[in-house]
Parts: sequence; structure tokens; C-alpha cells
Amino acid sequence: MNVYSYLTLRDRPELKEAAAEWFHGKWGVPTRAYLECMDAYLHRETEYGWYFCLDGERIVGGMGVIENDFHDRTDLTPNVCAVYTEKDHRGKGIAGRLLNMVVEDLRTKGISPVYLLTDHTGFYERYGWEFLCMVQGDGDPNPSRMYVHH
Repeated sequence: MNVYSYLTLRDRPELKEAAAEWFHGKWGVPTRAYLECMDAYLHRETEYGWYFCLDGERIVGGMGVIENDFHDRTDLTPNVCAVYTEKDHRGKGIAGRLLNMVVEDLRTKGISPVYLLTDHTGFYERYGWEFLCMVQGDGDPNPSRMYVHH
């Protein structure tokens, strides 16, 4: 039986390097880019944070919030990004709980709505997200789905 803990990077700033490497391994975005965003959050230059699920000390789920998730609709901000749950931990509600955590955390800071770019259909609707429109991702041949959570 897994005992998960859900936290923000501000709760455990010592996870920064490991978290940046973890996200880099999932999405291929340079580690430095994650570290820059994480440093801005840790130094309270932004309230756009980083959220994790740990199984013991292992990161098994995570996501962040950034200004723009590499798409042409710069007016739709902020964006949840880098949503990922390890394959062996999927189907246990981790992503849903993290999504709710993000929305509530931002709402308490007066930040709403929140946007999310994805190619998935059906998943985010379960957690109160609504399809908004199609947007063009940077360098992507086809448009992707933009969701909003109010």
C-alpha cells in the first residue's frame, strides 16, 4: 500500500534539483529552464508554483504553473504545465488530486482562471476543467486542446 504525500516545492525546497531533473526526464525541456522557474517561485518572485506527489521520497507525480506553456495564445495565462504521473502509479487519483491542489492554491492567491494545454480528451473534465478552444503550440504541426478552470 502506497502512502502518498502531496506538497509544493516551497514545502520541500531541497527537492528542487531532483525535481528539475525528474521533469526534464519526462518532457525533454532543459533542466535549467525548470530550475529558473523553480527559483522564481522559491524566491517569491511569482506565485506560479510546483506541485508534487511523493511515494516515500520518490517523486511519482508532478506539475507546475508557468506564464505560457509554449503556445500562441499568450492572453490565456497562467498555464498548468508538465503534468505527469509515473506509469506504475497511474489510476490512483494522483494527477486529479494535484490538479485540485493547484487550482485551490492559486485561487487562495487570487489567481483564476487557470489554463492547461493538452492532447487528452475526457481526463481533465473529470476534475472540473472545460474545453475552451484549439491553440497552436510552438513548433507543433497540429493545434492542441486548451482547457480552462474557473
